[in-house]
Amino acid sequence: MQSAENMIYLASKSPRRRELLRQIGVEFELLQLRSDGRRGMDVTEEVLRGETPEVYVARVAHEKAHFAHRMVKLRNMPERLVMGVDTTVTIDGRILGKPGSVTEARGMLELLSGRSHQVLTSVALCSEAFQGQFTQVSEVRFCKLSAEAIQAYCNSKEPFDKAGGYGIQGMAGQFIEHISGSHSGIMGLPLYETAQLLKQAGLPLL
Repeated sequence: MQSAENMIYLASKSPRRRELLRQIGVEFELLQLRSDGRRGMDVTEEVLRGETPEVYVARVAHEKAHFAHRMVKLRNMPERLVMGVDTTVTIDGRILGKPGSVTEARGMLELLSGRSHQVLTSVALCSEAFQGQFTQVSEVRFCKLSAEAIQAYCNSKEPFDKAGGYGIQGMAGQFIEHISGSHSGIMGLPLYETAQLLKQAGLPLL
């Protein structure tokens, strides 16, 4: 068990990122950012005009970390590293976010079917003493999907909280012919690169 001084704040709602951090022995306290509500979102995940996938994912991760750090200071919480993370899926230069309907999910899966796409995950760390960030890119190739397989996957409800409309750790794992890059990065947190960044920031890991 790490001491409180070696904990970080995690500005993410993703249960997969929590599991991955625990896998490498990182203790954390969750900081939930608003994604809706009367006062609006804390960080916009809308794609801004002219943003490439690389610029978009890095901006969102940076804003999550820095907004959460400001929240820590305003609330007079103990000073610790704050981690913000964002993952996006891109194909043909197009950013695929989280589908809001069965129709959107089906369209995304039809686009990915039988082709390769990229999964980008950007991790940003912020504290009074340290700021650092990286973006990891993996390539994923899907097999050719039948209309029946796409519909069955959409019926499972798995696509609706995941960028690109699928999760490699779920039933969609059977669609993936090949990956090049980081399996954990495709899940939402590339462990090797994240561990290196945390070590740079002074967090004791193996």
